[in-house]
Amino acid sequence: MIETADSVLRTPPALAEDTLRIVPLGGLGEIGRNMAVFEINGKLLIVDCGVLFPEENQPGVDLILPDFSYIEDRLDDVVGVVLTHGHEDHIGAVPYLLRLKQDIPLIGSQLTLALVEAKLQEHRIKPFSFTVTEGQVEQFGPFECEFVAVNHSIPDALAVFIRTAGGTVLHTGDFKMDQLPLDGRITDLRAFARLGQEGVDLYMADSTNADVPGFTTAEREIGPVLEALFGKVKKRIIVASFSSHIHRVQQVLDAAAVHNRKVCFVGRSMVRNMAIAEKLGYLNVPDGILVDLKNVDDLPDDRLVLMSTGSQGEPMAALSRMANGDHRIRVGRGDTVILASSLIPGNENAVFRVINGLMKLGADVVHKGNAKIHVSGHASAGELLYTYNILKPKNAMPVHGETRHLIANGKLAEATGVPAENVILADDGTVVDLRDGKASVVGAVECGFVYVDGSSVGEITDTDIKDRVILGEEGFISVITVVNRSTGTIVSGPEIHARGFAEGDAVFDEIKPKISQALEEAVTSNKDHTTYQLQQVVRRVVGTWVNRRLRRRPMIVPVVLEA
Repeated sequence: MIETADSVLRTPPALAEDTLRIVPLGGLGEIGRNMAVFEINGKLLIVDCGVLFPEENQPGVDLILPDFSYIEDRLDDVVGVVLTHGHEDHIGAVPYLLRLKQDIPLIGSQLTLALVEAKLQEHRIKPFSFTVTEGQVEQFGPFECEFVAVNHSIPDALAVFIRTAGGTVLHTGDFKMDQLPLDGRITDLRAFARLGQEGVDLYMADSTNADVPGFTTAEREIGPVLEALFGKVKKRIIVASFSSHIHRVQQVLDAAAVHNRKVCFVGRSMVRNMAIAEKLGYLNVPDGILVDLKNVDDLPDDRLVLMSTGSQGEPMAALSRMANGDHRIRVGRGDTVILASSLIPGNENAVFRVINGLMKLGADVVHKGNAKIHVSGHASAGELLYTYNILKPKNAMPVHGETRHLIANGKLAEATGVPAENVILADDGTVVDLRDGKASVVGAVECGFVYVDGSSVGEITDTDIKDRVILGEEGFISVITVVNRSTGTIVSGPEIHARGFAEGDAVFDEIKPKISQALEEAVTSNKDHTTYQLQQVVRRVVGTWVNRRLRRRPMIVPVVLEA
């Protein structure tokens, strides 16, 4: 396998005519932020444009976007954005891309585009949408795209086969091979076989479950489990899931109908997405089963199911607010909460915190760890092996996964006959050129995290995040001193204020003489010292002392004033 590392990659050369360039801007080494840029003969095609949700070491951040800087000055060359399906990690960054240029065509299935358009409406953007279905072939500039039905945990998912003068690429998006899907729409292996006969120069396959042996469990196995659970519960049931997991919501509605319970959607995105799914016919809602949140208090507890957002422990989602006692729905003893989702890596602590909060309130919590109430939407190793054997690709470039997932996927490719030198394990920003059936790593481009923090986009840097972490974990010290530069004496201070320390301010009395001495020596030895240099003297003295005496590395803000 060809493994890439930013430290050894160079700036890519100019792109030769009739050569296809592939640049992933997200989704490699992480679960989320999926985005890949394809370029040939001066035109660009983008596949997916998603967000990554922040981890605990990124305090204050709302979302993380792909880095658009690689294409920012070439948006006029973008012929379209293909969206493989409607999950946030594939469509969530579209509004931020269209802020830069609103008329970039969005290409996707009916449901996918409906979910994107609802999101864009909140940003006051009216997109140019182009709806496609499986089997459809369309030309977008130099890219001929054929769309293939794939099965996933959301309806209407599509893989895309891209034909260009430089070669062919099959990008799966997210997929699995459920043979008995709830909507009857299976991954089209006949189309895969046909494309394999035509020739796949590069296969970009979903890697999320590549390290899981065997086959992903069928969605149909969850329905009976939910029905059995619903039959045992005597009070309220709260089911938490992704707001786009239409199949799971359908199963909850069906189980509720069997046990004569009403269902209330809780959470703005859940209400919006299910309204769209019902309107387009992807969700079958039994007559009279839905109830509005404002009317739930009128129902007895044994007649109610709440379908909520927040299965990943998101702090502002409905379930987290219930666990904190900060929601209209008050969780109590006898209530049952069902977490109908898998843990996204990085969210474990947040989810367990929500579980603990709910159990402390007296609720019973059912999750994937103690009951079979969720199955993955991604192909396991056995399914991926099938696709490699059907397609027989010349080159493989695993996508959508952490490093361990990409490596596992690469090993599957090798096991099925893809030469090791043709398996590319790339990082975000790696540049791969495809020509005459050969994929080569030719360089890398800058590709960092872009943070959304409130109304600001891209203004928060990694340094700011580091400062926030230091403030939260190590505390804050300010030191104010007034000096007389002409006499070299301290006029006032040092005055020290600390926050986030168990010790009182008196503990810093010990360091004050050392600060005064260091400043006086600095001013006396060189009267041309700038204020900044004097502040650095204070920072070094305080930092060294605090580290040795209190075992802390706080943020230190020295202020030196001249009398």
